[in-house]
Amino acid sequence: MKLLANVNKNIGQGDPYIFESGGKFYIYTTGERGIHAYYSDELTANWKYYGIVFSKKGHKHFWAPSVIEMNSKFYMYCSFEYFGDTPDEGGHRQTMFVSSADTPLGPFKEERQLLSPFSIDSHVVKNESGLFIFYSTNSFQGERIGTYIAVDRLLDPFTVAGKPHKVVVPSLDEDIYMFNRYKEGQNWHTIEGAFYFKEGDWQYVMYSGNCYEKPTYYIGYSRAKTDETDLTKINFEKYPNDKTYFPVFSKNDWEEGTGHHSLIKYKGEYYAVYHARDLDDKRKSKDKRTARICRLNVSDGIITAERYQDKL
Repeated sequence: MKLLANVNKNIGQGDPYIFESGGKFYIYTTGERGIHAYYSDELTANWKYYGIVFSKKGHKHFWAPSVIEMNSKFYMYCSFEYFGDTPDEGGHRQTMFVSSADTPLGPFKEERQLLSPFSIDSHVVKNESGLFIFYSTNSFQGERIGTYIAVDRLLDPFTVAGKPHKVVVPSLDEDIYMFNRYKEGQNWHTIEGAFYFKEGDWQYVMYSGNCYEKPTYYIGYSRAKTDETDLTKINFEKYPNDKTYFPVFSKNDWEEGTGHHSLIKYKGEYYAVYHARDLDDKRKSKDKRTARICRLNVSDGIITAERYQDKL
């Protein structure tokens, strides 16, 4: 079900991050000139567009925000194209920054670089063992090169420990983003869009695989049955295994490009907020992604989605 209206034909609603504070709901999305924000008093209705809440002059391609509230401050983690650091081996300049604000609608300011290029798609989590950041970065070594998910400890909201642990790595042909990207026979894979949560005895990391333009673009998950609270010490395993393509979300009869989501637990139920494109969308907009919402069923290590075209 669509969640946000097409308030502006020139912007999409990619990589939506759902966030609740003080009984109000907020969604932050990717933008060319900055991070866009929406707000509502209800989870599934009456969403309003607020505007750009974070940007940096002279930069572009602001991707995949996440927000966390700590000690009455709000911290936003997102990446943008940054020329103040050396790009990675593939020439990628997307770099993770953190900024802060006094309210969920910002403005988010005083940005600081958190990670080196390439670093995207944050999810910051606080638990009994401290503060952790899930993010995606690149590897140019091994049989399946490409983007994978790592987790590291945050010493404070602005400082990463620098001891990342691999969480989800490419293992399927359905994880291929581009064939022969840097040289013949060397395919580039992508695992990104991490979202961590814990339910019962299980801990989960959901993710997106391959390219949003491909029909096999999907959301899957890894899981671990453990009471370990240091998230850098957990070995997550893809469900059902690392050799089987088994998406929770993928293209269906009315939407495609289903990916990069976030979760919220509301009144005891899980909801996924994700982006997709309508199959019959004839708009000329370059970015046709809009934010949608559906229920997730989470039970004893298994996640399934309830997706409907015109209802929740």
